[in-house]
Amino acid sequence: MEYHDIKAKACHIPISAQKTRLVVDLVRGKDVVEALEVLSFTPNKAALPVSDLVTSAIANAENNFGLNRYDLYIHKIVVDEGPTRKWRRFGARGRVKPRLRRSSHISIILREREEA
Repeated sequence: MEYHDIKAKACHIPISAQKTRLVVDLVRGKDVVEALEVLSFTPNKAALPVSDLVTSAIANAENNFGLNRYDLYIHKIVVDEGPTRKWRRFGARGRVKPRLRRSSHISIILREREEA
């Protein structure tokens, strides 16, 4: 059987990769419809960009390959670290307290389930 790898990527998400991986681990390997249900009830801030990315990948599959969303599952989903912005916060006695504002890149690959 020929596999279609449906890809989507979201870059420069303003949430750290460590926090985003906690949400991504909930949906890895699941059907896309089930993954969207899980993400809709997840209270983490990172659940919204991950949900948007899954929705985008579903739209790619339906429009570009003519696949049905109920036959798709999340084959691979990866979170990489994005660029870190260095900010400063002014503290007492003329000191500066550094802040690291981290970001992340999320990549997803969907595949169609095999008919058994």
